[in-house]
Amino acid sequence: MSLPPNPNPVELVRRVGRSWAGSTGMRARAAVSLGSIVRRRVLVTVTKFVLPSVALGLLALIAIWPELDRETRQAQDRMVGTREGNRMTNARYRGTDEHGRPYTLTAETAHQAGEGRVALVQPKGDMMTENGGWLMVQSRQGLFLQRSNQLDLSRDVMLYRADGMTLRTDAVAVDMKAGAAASASPVQMEGPLGTLDAQGFVLLDRGVVIQFTGPARMVINGAGQ
Repeated sequence: MSLPPNPNPVELVRRVGRSWAGSTGMRARAAVSLGSIVRRRVLVTVTKFVLPSVALGLLALIAIWPELDRETRQAQDRMVGTREGNRMTNARYRGTDEHGRPYTLTAETAHQAGEGRVALVQPKGDMMTENGGWLMVQSRQGLFLQRSNQLDLSRDVMLYRADGMTLRTDAVAVDMKAGAAASASPVQMEGPLGTLDAQGFVLLDRGVVIQFTGPARMVINGAGQ
């Protein structure tokens, strides 16, 4: 029996090297594939739980946003001034009407007269009119209802419009949000066209429209010349 010839040492080293390299490559590929699978599973798990949570958070934010906006406006609309005991001097209140236009209410002094009710001394309110002018109203005393943004004025009430029209009466109710006012007390009006006496008036659209209740008497400037 003849023995196989001794293998070439160089060829043997090459074979072993190829075998080792192939084994190492398979192990490396197996390791890479396992890592990819683990990462994908983690990504899928995170996506399943994180994305629904983010979506629910966004929906919750959308739902409570109007309430947050309302609280922010209320915080901005608080009356400010210098406090002296239970009253405030140089009081100032800023708000916005139904169309987002600003108005301002000031008073020499203010004190709480009940829940949501503020008694004012020498109150004065001003706002922009529809046509870009302005409207101002003032009196010797007043009561501001914060929840409804209504201002009840009394004693020497004067309403002045930028075009020179002036109204004087004893009592006026002003809706600051709607830009409207009304009075059932006798009123005297002076303006560029003349004078008018009436039993009351209704003001709408921030002073653009004024309706007088009768009986009324008007004297037009230059009518007798």
